[in-house]
Amino acid sequence: MTTTSDLTSANSAKKTISVSDLTSANSAKKTISVSDLTSANTTTNKKSVSESGHAKNVANLQSLIAFVTAYGASYNPSKNALKLPQLTALATASQASLGDVVTKNTAFNNKTNERAEAFSNLKPLATRVVNALQITDATAKKVEDAKGFNQKLQGSNKSKKIETLTDPNAEAPKTISTSQQSFDQQIQHWAGLISVVQSETSYAPNETDLKVAALTAKQTDLTAKNNAVATAYTAISNSRIARNTLFYKEETGLLDVVADVKKYIKSIYGATSPQFAQVKGLKFSNKI
Repeated sequence: MTTTSDLTSANSAKKTISVSDLTSANSAKKTISVSDLTSANTTTNKKSVSESGHAKNVANLQSLIAFVTAYGASYNPSKNALKLPQLTALATASQASLGDVVTKNTAFNNKTNERAEAFSNLKPLATRVVNALQITDATAKKVEDAKGFNQKLQGSNKSKKIETLTDPNAEAPKTISTSQQSFDQQIQHWAGLISVVQSETSYAPNETDLKVAALTAKQTDLTAKNNAVATAYTAISNSRIARNTLFYKEETGLLDVVADVKKYIKSIYGATSPQFAQVKGLKFSNKI
């Protein structure tokens, strides 16, 4: 009897623990899975809207124009901006504006990549310059000054992600002020290091890339490439402003014009008409 009771009790406890554990584990597993998938989908959707919203507006404008064209003479608004020729001109201008943003964006990324390449060997090169100075007749104080500039250069942007080569099709950032300041500082520290070795008459390395002339040329190249990034960023920023004005300016922008076109179609054909049903489903995203 004792053996049977003990076995029954043990088996019951064993089953209870097993079911409880499995239920708890499965619940946790399902909760984590749903949460992760929801989060991932939300992130993906946000990215998708950001990258395609403007182009989708142009595509839907083209669809709207196709419907309007098919209405023939019955589509005859008094407001000039709603007339078919004006809508066609708006579509052409919008498409050109999108293309300009893409072109300027690619140019910015190319200039950023050129700068990244130019700066990629700066820090190790600076260390080599200091090492070369140490084996000259330079005073300890002069070597210390050179080391100081090198330390500042090595520490530039230390806590930030180092700029790497970029996909030419990647979207340009909304601002580059922090990044630009970091490169400005590196150029400044490099110029300081050059001034130290330039003042030392015994600094005359045989290595071409360590000679003062080469160091100065490097500074000129870094400055030019850094300025080119700033110029390219101004171009993409202005292109975005022009696009946003064309698309989203109140009353005259693409979104307000198509909203009025839909209202006009609704007024002449009726809210339940098949013509209005054609256009009311065309979605236009607000400024992103």
